[in-house]
Amino acid sequence: MNVLELKVPPLLLVILFGGAMWAVSRLLPAGNFAIPTRLWLSAAVLAVGACIALLGVLEFRTAGTTVDPRTPHQSDSLVVKGVYRYTRNPMYLGFLLMLVAWGLFLGSVFAALLLPLFIIYMNRFQILPEERHMRALFGEAYLHYMSQVRRWL
Repeated sequence: MNVLELKVPPLLLVILFGGAMWAVSRLLPAGNFAIPTRLWLSAAVLAVGACIALLGVLEFRTAGTTVDPRTPHQSDSLVVKGVYRYTRNPMYLGFLLMLVAWGLFLGSVFAALLLPLFIIYMNRFQILPEERHMRALFGEAYLHYMSQVRRWL
């Protein structure tokens, strides 16, 4: 199973999960629900998710380190400020919130059931391998950071 570690770009994964959520919502319409303010609610969650992800990217750019999550061994510095004080993975948290927004927009319980699969995949094939690389690169500093800041929220 290590063959999938750090191989699929997370943005591509978001697109694939979004497509799967759309397909599930169409194939299983019995799980559809209506929320009167779903457009506003989904837009708000989308905006929050996009902002969190963008803040993560900006902190990496400011620190001059790689944003490509498939190459954590190329990280030049440990980023622990800004949004990284609250979550170790703001880009992934932002992507998850964007998928939550998409699920709200689709109005499908069954589509929303794919969200935990996104988290499981990201933890196993993206985050855990990244954390191994970060521990190897930054040692005790990263272990201390891990003890202070949660993986997602």
